[in-house]
Amino acid sequence: MRHRLYGKKLGRNKNERVLLFKSLVHSLFLHGTITTTETKAKAIKGLVDKVINLAKNKHTQRLLQSYLINKNLQKRLIKEIVPKLDDRVSGYTSLLRLGERLGDKSVLVRMSLIGNENLKPLEQVTSKQTEEIKKPVVKKATPVKKVTAKKTTNRKRTSK
Repeated sequence: MRHRLYGKKLGRNKNERVLLFKSLVHSLFLHGTITTTETKAKAIKGLVDKVINLAKNKHTQRLLQSYLINKNLQKRLIKEIVPKLDDRVSGYTSLLRLGERLGDKSVLVRMSLIGNENLKPLEQVTSKQTEEIKKPVVKKATPVKKVTAKKTTNRKRTSK
């Protein structure tokens, strides 16, 4: 019986579940909306509220590092997302059902931050990195060495 047990296991052990929740929260703050299953969205809803409330308080912003590793994402959360949600106490996300997935009939939802529907995705790659990516890679041709086969004999050596 599951009496008084909190949360869903989602078919994962604790470490996998924690990493799944962190990656979903990271993607939600990065893109503004994510498409996932309904149970995963309901599972991270409270975690999103907790992270936003940590970002609101100046004294607990250091604790954000345990949830959001990317420093640019932390700054974006504090400077862009939190000021739009400052009048709210909780309920920072909305769920919109999209229908069932064809493969396993699980219900898909679009989870988005309230008040941040027009939020542009954060560019993770800097301009310096994009210049390096766009440069064509030219490889110099190396001369091919001819390999000659050694003659082998099928005779067995006999010891005298």
